Amino acid sequence: MKNELIDETENSTETKFEERGQWRNKTEFILSLLGYAIGIGNIWRFPYLCYRNGGGAFLVPYLLMLFLCGIPLFFLEASLGQFGSVGCTKVFNICPLFKGAGYAMIVVNLIVCTYFNTICAYPLIFLVHCFNSKLPWLDCNNPWNTNNCSEVKHYNSNTSLLKSSIVKSGIKTPADEFFHHKILQISDEVDVVGGIVWPLFIANIISWVIMYICLIRGIKSVGKVVYFTATFPFIILSILFVRGITLPGAWDGIKYYIVPEWKELGNVKVWADAAIQIFFSLGPGWGGIVNIASYNNFKNNGRLDAIIVPLANSGTSIFAGFVVFSVLGFMSHETGEPLPSVATGGPGLAFITYPEAITLLPWPQLWAILFFFMLFLLGLDSLFVQLETVIAALMDEFPHLRKRQTLVTISILLLTMCLSTIYTTNGGMYWLQLFDWYAASISVVLICLVEVFMVGWIYGVGKFKRDIEFMIDEKLPNFWIISWKITTPLLLLFIFMMVIVFNTRIMYQKSAYPDWIVVVGWLSSVSSMICIPIYMIYKLTFLEKGTLSERIKSSLKDRNWGPAKTNDREKWENFIQNNMNLPKQNHQADSKDEHKRNIKEV
Repeated sequence: MKNELIDETENSTETKFEERGQWRNKTEFILSLLGYAIGIGNIWRFPYLCYRNGGGAFLVPYLLMLFLCGIPLFFLEASLGQFGSVGCTKVFNICPLFKGAGYAMIVVNLIVCTYFNTICAYPLIFLVHCFNSKLPWLDCNNPWNTNNCSEVKHYNSNTSLLKSSIVKSGIKTPADEFFHHKILQISDEVDVVGGIVWPLFIANIISWVIMYICLIRGIKSVGKVVYFTATFPFIILSILFVRGITLPGAWDGIKYYIVPEWKELGNVKVWADAAIQIFFSLGPGWGGIVNIASYNNFKNNGRLDAIIVPLANSGTSIFAGFVVFSVLGFMSHETGEPLPSVATGGPGLAFITYPEAITLLPWPQLWAILFFFMLFLLGLDSLFVQLETVIAALMDEFPHLRKRQTLVTISILLLTMCLSTIYTTNGGMYWLQLFDWYAASISVVLICLVEVFMVGWIYGVGKFKRDIEFMIDEKLPNFWIISWKITTPLLLLFIFMMVIVFNTRIMYQKSAYPDWIVVVGWLSSVSSMICIPIYMIYKLTFLEKGTLSERIKSSLKDRNWGPAKTNDREKWENFIQNNMNLPKQNHQADSKDEHKRNIKEV
């Protein structure tokens, strides 16, 4: 009878594991990681940061931060997810007291997904207009243009006059007015929400529908979609690169991008920007890496994966810089404007400056279609991994929901879609910038600090190394031990302080945000971080028994931590027994439970 009960339990465990899903092959896993890590920020943030922080000299702190912080964090999260085959909440079974960090990941992803989908909607609107006989941001002869509009092709003949006019009267380019007056229909004041901009609202809905199609069957559909969404942007980027470097003035732009200014290495802001860029481009602390790795084959050797993907991410960022600055160099050459005055970063680069440059090219519609389609795919890849992270976490917490996966997916998408409506109003861009500025900056760094502290100092870096070596059948070099215990935590503390020190007051288009809106922004950041102490209080108060010290000690012990499959778990326990010289396991069920408790204590 006991054996029958044991068999039923094992079968139940295997069934739950199969219901959760698994990548069909390693290619799906790698492409999903690449799609998640490589996003719009590689195009609109890194090139400008590199140019602004000493050109080629910026690569020194950037690559140093990649190897000392980025790659160790990436491998740590991927190993946690793969070893436990669980998402961003259940992975904290390794140290239950800090499970609130898993809930913080869910909150961060939900907030970010609401506005990130709207960012994906912008390229869709641009794409529709790209099929016109003339690009609508080519000139100032449109209903939405104002008297301040000045065409790019007129810059060359009146450069000095233009510079002074911009300062005095706020002259705008056709691309600027197309984005702000036609697409956004932006309000004049930050605190004026206004009404819904219906074309943007419809594009937002279409983007959500595409998102649902990608997520309809969980990783089964995601695994198929990434073959296209994760690879095609590289093809487009390569085409734009070949076209860019053949333009007049392109190499002047590239020179601005890569020529090193070594004196900048003495500036702490440069090192801070390098650390922050590595951190936010790879995406640790969001739960996405943990979730993607949780669908892996248990014996997958992820050590090389954790090196290849971050290197590919950084390589893409550097390569994108050549694409962007070759076109900006061409724009500088054509308009007579010095490159520093045309170089910019963020949404301004993607939706104003680059479209302006495209109008100066032969066949501008073709290059515009390629560019905006690439932006949409890059955003789509990152977004559906974030949403899948939230969905998987809910189904891990409540396994019975796996039978209603479609309903859960629709519910999450409807929730985030309704919340995203505010970004489709006249004041939507102000709110988008607000949450992008505050919601995930400090909180994600704090989550990573919790993860590293939990693994390196509470569970024990030696035990974690043992678990990984059992999983991948390979000895780990001491580099990983030193990183997880010392180097990475120290660098994370540095990043945490730098994010706070250099977090200047938010502005958009020279419009200052009122105090009450800034407070809302900070509350969005606190809403995720507060999950950590709230769960600690809840667990110590209601879920543990004994004195306070006994409750703390009990809540720090790893519970239910280990491989998901029964066969893998038994081999792991035997592996621990052999390495720790524990007594042999008794075959009786009661002795088996006692033996497991002994192992957990060790």
